[in-house]
Amino acid sequence: MSRYLYALGRLAFRRRGRVLAAWLLALLAFGGIGAVVMQPFNDDFEIPGAESMAALDQLEQTFPQVAGTSALVVVVTPEGGDIEEADYKEAIEDFRDDAEDLDFVDSVADPYDDQVEGLINSDHRAALLQLQLDIEQTDFSDADDAQLQEVTEQLRQELPAGSTADLGGEVYNVSIPGLSVVELLGVAIALVVLTITLGSIIAAGMPLITAIIGVAVSMSLLLLSTSLSSISSTTPMLAMMLGLAVGIDYALFIISRHRDQLRAGMPVEESAARAVATAGSAVVFAGLTVIIALCGLAVANIPFLTVMGGFAALTVALAVLIALTLLPALLGFAGERLRPRPKKHERVARRNGAGGGRQQVTTPTALTNGSSVDGVSANGAGANGASVNGSFPAAAPDRAAKKPRKGFFLLWVRAVTKVPILTVVVVVAALGALSLPAAGLTLALPNSGENPSDQPDRITYDLVTEYYGPGYNGPLIVTADIIGTDDPLDVMDGIADDIEDLPGVAEVPLATPNENADTGIVQVVPTTGPADPATGELVERLRAMEPEWLDEYDVQTAVTGNTAVQIDVTDRLGAALVPFGIFVVGLSVILLMMVFRSLVVPIKAAVGYLLSVGAAMGATTLVFNQGYGKELIHLEQAGPVISFFPILLMGILFGLAMDYEVFLVSRMREDYAHGKPARQAIEDGFVASAPVVVAAAVIMFSVFAVFVPEGEGAIKPIAFGLAVGVFIDAFIVRMILVPAVLAMLGDKAWWLPRWLDKALPSMDVEGERLAHLLKLSGWPADADRWNLYTEELLPGVGGTPLTQPVDLQLEKRQVLVIEADSGLRAPMMLALSGRMKIIGGQARVAGALLPDEASDVRRRTEFVDAVNNRSVTDELLDSIRSDAAVIFVDGADALHSHGERELLAELIATVGAADSPRSLVLGVADAALVDHLLAGGYHHLALRGPQPEQAPTPAAAGDNEPALAGGAGVVR
Repeated sequence: MSRYLYALGRLAFRRRGRVLAAWLLALLAFGGIGAVVMQPFNDDFEIPGAESMAALDQLEQTFPQVAGTSALVVVVTPEGGDIEEADYKEAIEDFRDDAEDLDFVDSVADPYDDQVEGLINSDHRAALLQLQLDIEQTDFSDADDAQLQEVTEQLRQELPAGSTADLGGEVYNVSIPGLSVVELLGVAIALVVLTITLGSIIAAGMPLITAIIGVAVSMSLLLLSTSLSSISSTTPMLAMMLGLAVGIDYALFIISRHRDQLRAGMPVEESAARAVATAGSAVVFAGLTVIIALCGLAVANIPFLTVMGGFAALTVALAVLIALTLLPALLGFAGERLRPRPKKHERVARRNGAGGGRQQVTTPTALTNGSSVDGVSANGAGANGASVNGSFPAAAPDRAAKKPRKGFFLLWVRAVTKVPILTVVVVVAALGALSLPAAGLTLALPNSGENPSDQPDRITYDLVTEYYGPGYNGPLIVTADIIGTDDPLDVMDGIADDIEDLPGVAEVPLATPNENADTGIVQVVPTTGPADPATGELVERLRAMEPEWLDEYDVQTAVTGNTAVQIDVTDRLGAALVPFGIFVVGLSVILLMMVFRSLVVPIKAAVGYLLSVGAAMGATTLVFNQGYGKELIHLEQAGPVISFFPILLMGILFGLAMDYEVFLVSRMREDYAHGKPARQAIEDGFVASAPVVVAAAVIMFSVFAVFVPEGEGAIKPIAFGLAVGVFIDAFIVRMILVPAVLAMLGDKAWWLPRWLDKALPSMDVEGERLAHLLKLSGWPADADRWNLYTEELLPGVGGTPLTQPVDLQLEKRQVLVIEADSGLRAPMMLALSGRMKIIGGQARVAGALLPDEASDVRRRTEFVDAVNNRSVTDELLDSIRSDAAVIFVDGADALHSHGERELLAELIATVGAADSPRSLVLGVADAALVDHLLAGGYHHLALRGPQPEQAPTPAAAGDNEPALAGGAGVVR
């Protein structure tokens, strides 16, 4: 991956104008279209297949009067008043008539109707007027609101003095989170942290620019998508929060690496490409973990949550893509201005001839054996101590040797690893204790009782609670399929009587069949509010009555209504937590095994993640459910947390925790792999990577934290939980627990069973393969001369060699004949063409290295199999017409038809043409059979099997003819 990112970073750097223009054009295009076609957000929380949803959908067909959106007017008399008095009756009846005349109002429940109970409270001081609307909540327009406000105001004027009439209800339970000036504080904090970390205001501005552009593009796509699907109002704020945080962090990691490399003297373009290849590889890995976790929210099988996770994942994907393309383009615009000024000790050392400081280099890096180009030597260390994989220390090595290491982060890591087992016990115990309250986390979907106290639906909610009880804010509906009954009224009365006897039921105000007598409903008022767990228990009791009612009345029943739907959504989300947790934890273990080639490190990372999640949930429980410190975050009252908070927290925090784990531990692994003792590797890796991880965590924490004080609805607890989770995971788990565990285990921390090591693919997050490729970029000397060049090349399977090692050199326009039986030559030819694994040696074929660039070799070569494919005419024609640098024909002496042999002769002539850039390799069992086709001469290799080596026969070569090893090599 790193070499592809290296090429991408270099391309973006060189074509920076086009890259910047493309992103700005995408922003303008998507933003313009989104602004034109956008639709309102939809906060209908639906769950396919749930009993409550199915019953509610059925009610829309059979009993539409109780299935749609409603508004509510609460009329309250002054102290000592009586709502039954004539003045009140007349005013309320006039309101009912005026409201029913509105186009979007289907009906108004009359509190004075003898068939309806419970709309007048027990002391006759309040009356409820429920308006059933024939439109969806999202279709309720400002014009509709104005009409309702007008008739309500007319009601207020007609009521006796001192009375109140407040309008609210479900249709007003819409709280779309919006940005405030406070949120800009997070950006300001990020700018300060970036400036301190990077030491340059120009460098500090780049992560903000890229993050804002990424968020803007994703918001434009989100607005465009509102015309195609239903999107909740929480989605844009969540995507914005996450996009800003990861966008800044990902850019920070790449720019920090770029600045380190510039400090070591690397040319700007080379540094930008390498920063994208090395730090960018880690960014890709980190981004993928977040994306996979967010897409994993679909495990809950709840559409609004799937959409929310999908758009958040899209935002993260755009942040990664911008970090890999737009950021190197901006680095190109900045050029030398980002190169750090030499520090005082470096300037002194340079004046004294001790090296270090800034080097003036103008040519691209080319690493060759025994040479040093652009400050990077072939043995893997640059002139200023730069390692080939792009990890560049800030100080010159001579200074490091003279002065002992010191600094805050070194003192920190030594403190936490001095008695590692004590550190581990203290951290685990503290986070475990903070996680305990999470067991009592109360969840619910948003309702009017959680909205600001001055919002219309909250006002009516509080009035209903005061005068009628909390259950009236969340009534349940029991539906009955009564089409087969002879006495529907008696059935409905019997069901209502049974319900009244159940614990948790405050009242049954309505039990009636519809006009067609095929569906009946029973309205049930619980004794508890819609978000109270006791209401959920009542729903379960009502559903448990279904077999009894089926046996007694022969009717199917179901429990529905908005409250029941919300309870079912909460239950579905709760049931999804365990499989989702297994998914993300299992994913983290597998991915980290690939990265660190260790068994213990991934398990430790997963345990640390679970501790972070538990502590974040515990803190959220204490503040939002129990009200501790709620004043500090402007929380009016304690209450349930939105139902999808736990699964969303787990998904997002998983990706962020893996970010910190990779960026912190990968540097430790790198030092350990280079031969340092385990404890020394922990200290050096921590000191090198901790400053950037701390900066990233501070930024992430700040972006989330500033959404807490002024956050509304679901955003406030989500932002709080993420802020706490980031703080705990970065500063306690990764910065304390991780080094302590690694120090406690020592060398055992990096153990991985051999069979598992072979089974797992390599992620190459730190760009080790890229370092190898760059080191060999000048191999062989005069590389443009050779189309095929090998040293000790050995094909094999599972570590078993299939031939003897081979050294080959083949120029353009030359032909090589490999003579051996098919079992020997086929593996060699497949290996040379990048189509089979090699277990030893190296090669450059068609300009690409084997084995690292096997895919490039395959693209630049053609392979014709004349042994197993009896109809090779088309393949030979394709080879003649192709622009392949090297063409392989296995079984050239076994071509059957005259036409195939003529095509082979044409191919040989094409390769040997004066201006040909190509070479040809023929595999034969008997070279004599193709001698007559190769009048211009050819190189011959008699390939031998994997027996003990024999001295190769010297090639009878001219001045510039190559020697061929691995058998008897001659030039004919």
